[in-house]
Amino acid sequence: MTERTDLVPGAPCPPFDMPLDQGGRVSLESLRGRPFVLYFYPKDDTSGCTREAVAFSERHAAFEALGVPVIGVSRDSLEKHRRFREKHGLEVALASDETGAVTEAFGVWVEKSMYGRRYMGIERATFLVDAEGRIHRVWRKVKVPGHAEAVLAAARELVEGKPEVSR
Repeated sequence: MTERTDLVPGAPCPPFDMPLDQGGRVSLESLRGRPFVLYFYPKDDTSGCTREAVAFSERHAAFEALGVPVIGVSRDSLEKHRRFREKHGLEVALASDETGAVTEAFGVWVEKSMYGRRYMGIERATFLVDAEGRIHRVWRKVKVPGHAEAVLAAARELVEGKPEVSR
């Protein structure tokens, strides 16, 4: 699978339906009518993924105040998600894509390379989707420092119609 180049601002969000670590499910239909963030990350409890989940969790109240749910997605099991949440006190929802259908639909299941070894894995990517189910903003090959803040600023601009003011 390769990166999807058709998932750009204005494009419809691919349909999805996944179980959540705290029970229930999340789907495109269940979120229709409100904007939301889906962020894809490679693996629970690794350094970069932990920093990203903690950064989004630290801003959970701000996203909630905007009415913008944040859902982290990886191929880890619900049990691994539960342990990850408990260990780091995470506030964001964690969805399990064990079948890989969602990571493939979003084009984030890609060939990666580390130390000369090629393998398939999740590209760190984030999608901000508007209330009509259209992609508003895409971040690919995400670098963790400052990312949650940038997504929050974009969500605020989407909801309130004005850019985030630096403090």
